[in-house]
Amino acid sequence: MDIDPRRLRILHEVARRGGVMRAAEALHLTASAVSQQLMLLEREVGLALVDRSQRRVSLTPAGGVLAGYAERIEEELAEARRELIHFTERLAGPVTIAAFPTVIRHLLVPALGVLAEHHPQITPRIHELYGPPALQELRLGGVDLAVTEWDADKPFAPQPSIVAHPLHVDEYRIVAPPDWKRIPRGLADLGEVPWVAGPPDQACGHALERLAAAGGFTPRRVHVIEEFPPTLALVAAGHGVAIVPSMALLEVPVGEVVVTGIPDVGSRRLDAVTRLSRTRSGEPDPVQAVVIAALREAADGLAARLDERREAR
Repeated sequence: MDIDPRRLRILHEVARRGGVMRAAEALHLTASAVSQQLMLLEREVGLALVDRSQRRVSLTPAGGVLAGYAERIEEELAEARRELIHFTERLAGPVTIAAFPTVIRHLLVPALGVLAEHHPQITPRIHELYGPPALQELRLGGVDLAVTEWDADKPFAPQPSIVAHPLHVDEYRIVAPPDWKRIPRGLADLGEVPWVAGPPDQACGHALERLAAAGGFTPRRVHVIEEFPPTLALVAAGHGVAIVPSMALLEVPVGEVVVTGIPDVGSRRLDAVTRLSRTRSGEPDPVQAVVIAALREAADGLAARLDERREAR
């Protein structure tokens, strides 16, 4: 029997994503096109590969076996592409990067400039994703690299399928409204003020919980905000104090908020995370490696900017 490997990739995606609709989104195809390719693959092998008797499409036992082979073929092709780079000595091709707004603005944009200058045949594609959804897309192959944040007190936990590459340590700051008569100066003052807090599952939210435990106070979370620009806007307007990373303050004019001198607030760690190949060590492939190097170069420039900004304040 002749099997079209392009249809195997579609079967593999259906197995990984758990359905036709999600596979179609990942492959940038219509659901009907995916279904049609699956039917053609079934004709090629002479077996039912998809169980259509239920509301949710699932693979038959034969489909599951073939999807397993499809996964191994995908891995071998990826390994072949990595090995061929050593012969061509030319880094080329697309690389999809998941990141969130502050990282996109202050790390990825400068890194894209470095890549365009030194590796013009690499084509970066940015997908705005944060937290668990970004890691899920990484595991599923929807992105090649994800930039993640972790409170330094709760760093990235080793996982069997992915590996983290450190990029930057971003110190937290506690900011307060500029028109408050009494600006918090220590932990003892933080239990009395309203907070513009980050969600508890994000790094800044975890940092607030840690700080409250250390100071023995219960934060009065008046607002819970995910993004830093609205958080800082609420602080500037007098609605509370907040914990933000130093990187976020690059977007705020000097004097718009008061950066308190409260010490030991902690920091967040920014990592580039890649999949761990079955056939390789934890080292990223050559294209991912130069992207990580460009991100680290951008992080070095960012550190210098943060030092200048700190002196200006």
